[in-house]
Amino acid sequence: MSNTKLRWGILGAARVNERLLPAIVEASNAELVAIASRRPGAAAQTLAQYAPQQQDVRAYDHLESLLTDSEIDAVYLPMANHEHAEWALRAIEHGKHVLIEKPMALTLEDIEAIEAAAQRQNVTVMEGFMYRFHPQHARVKELLDQGLIGDIRSVRASYSFMMRPARMYRLTESVERGGGAMWDIGCYAIHSARMFFEQLPIAVTAISNYVESGADTTTSGVLDFGEGKFAHFDFSFERARRCEYEIIGTRGGIKCETVWQLPGDVPVISWWTEDGRQSEERLPAANHFNLEIEHFSDCVLNGTAPALSFEDAKANCQIIVAALQSAAQGRVIRLGK
Repeated sequence: MSNTKLRWGILGAARVNERLLPAIVEASNAELVAIASRRPGAAAQTLAQYAPQQQDVRAYDHLESLLTDSEIDAVYLPMANHEHAEWALRAIEHGKHVLIEKPMALTLEDIEAIEAAAQRQNVTVMEGFMYRFHPQHARVKELLDQGLIGDIRSVRASYSFMMRPARMYRLTESVERGGGAMWDIGCYAIHSARMFFEQLPIAVTAISNYVESGADTTTSGVLDFGEGKFAHFDFSFERARRCEYEIIGTRGGIKCETVWQLPGDVPVISWWTEDGRQSEERLPAANHFNLEIEHFSDCVLNGTAPALSFEDAKANCQIIVAALQSAAQGRVIRLGK
């Protein structure tokens, strides 16, 4: 392995490569070696579309060819949700470090299997929540640590967009197979809703709207953190675009106006306090995909633990599964022991 650059392969020609493939190419500590797809010609087409200047990157029409490529250190895995666990385990067994596009897997048991395999092979694995690497969230945390809004009492996370034909594949599978809004954008809502609570929820309740396949198109719910502290999540394929969270404390509130930042966007954090102060902070633009790739590459190159741990992935999965169970059964689901 190079001491200065992590050599990457991409396992799948998914749409998210529009953002991730250039991020690998542009990262100072990463090098794109290959991309693979089971669809003949898809890997080469994706490479030509998103990184036409990269002449030496290999394009494979077989996934195993990428996994057996000895010049690849790490794999980015953006395949269908229900395939994440299988192919992550295959990559790990080939000694590859793996960045798994969210969700890491669809069950707690699968994440535990990935964790055990990573420990056996001594490789780094992380769930790909790119948004967490944008500096705007560190600024929110800084304001909270200053005591600006007092003790956190509630969080609201709202994510939505109108489903376009190009994304209809998200509705062909049931929620059990990783289809629907929950596994596509709901995982962001739950992840960000619990980001600033320093504990796990004790219960979850949710309600969903479904299509014939068994995929949810809209889900809303509440995480109960005990002692009157709640996180409300709401996400949908049937509403205008929204990607924000708001934190309400005992003395004020903070709002992240746009979580899914495009590279040139100006991040806006607004806050207010009970004593009449208010502000709208505009922060420098940043590319959270680039920052995610650079972070993961740095962790592997320097042997440090990634910011998003297995414990975080397991917690998010447990809550998602419980929320889906609540929506299906129409009852509150208790979490933990």
